[in-house]
Amino acid sequence: MTLRQLLRGLSTYVPGIDAVVSKLKGTGGTVSSRYCYSVCELGPGDSLGIGLAGMLTGSNHYHAFDIIKFASVKQNLKIFDELVELFRNREPIPGEDEFPGVHPSLKNYNFPSQILTKERQDASLEPCRLEEIRNQLRNLGEDTASQTDIGISYVAPWFEAEILRRQSVDLIFSQAVMEHVEDLDQTYKAMKEWLKPDGVVSHQIDFRSHGYTNEWNGHWVCSDFAWKLLMGRKSYILNRAPHSKHLEYLLKHGFRLKCDQTVTSQSKYRKAELAERFRSVTDDDLLTSGSLIQAHL
Repeated sequence: MTLRQLLRGLSTYVPGIDAVVSKLKGTGGTVSSRYCYSVCELGPGDSLGIGLAGMLTGSNHYHAFDIIKFASVKQNLKIFDELVELFRNREPIPGEDEFPGVHPSLKNYNFPSQILTKERQDASLEPCRLEEIRNQLRNLGEDTASQTDIGISYVAPWFEAEILRRQSVDLIFSQAVMEHVEDLDQTYKAMKEWLKPDGVVSHQIDFRSHGYTNEWNGHWVCSDFAWKLLMGRKSYILNRAPHSKHLEYLLKHGFRLKCDQTVTSQSKYRKAELAERFRSVTDDDLLTSGSLIQAHL
């Protein structure tokens, strides 16, 4: 932990500064339509683009939950129109040359024509349907997702599982979000309540320190007190939960694992060097810097 990193955390104790900085910085990523076209998103960030990409492949309802309201109507309308053109042109998926930090890598970045057939695409891009999605974006923040054939709800902040009806959604997905969730146990429990019996959760989780320490897993070396100073009063923090903890909560709440595709990185530390609360991590945890976890009920 460097002095600069410590000062960054301490500065958030100045009243109001965290909210201002968060709004100015945004979340990074979903301001790009091509990123939204590439990445498949709890915590939509700067735009609803990834969910909009889902709607352009046939989904009718999209619920977006976040802690801070980052997304704007103007930005979302722009990204939506750019996404429409990407799908109309059946563009290849942007790959590692454009987004090298997006994992896991795909074997093939061609447009998935075997899944999104021309017939299905034409139905998804039907002009009246596109205009209804635009109308939903113009009224962003007004929950109409359960009142119309095409619906978008955007809720920020959200905290209660009751925000959605039980067994009402087919898919819950996130991109680099679950490492920021404070109460993982209750969040995975809420997902179980929201999903239909054949529903699926898909989470890309980044276990790295997000630049708060020099080493990618240096956050597991910090004591609770040192980590609290680093985090300060930020609106969204790192929960520091390792890979195995997410699997534990999924199994606890009745999920069955479909996919667990991990990204590994070398560790400078041995388990004996970690803070006491993390010395029980598995050998695999110590090397797992990211994972795509998919599970169903």
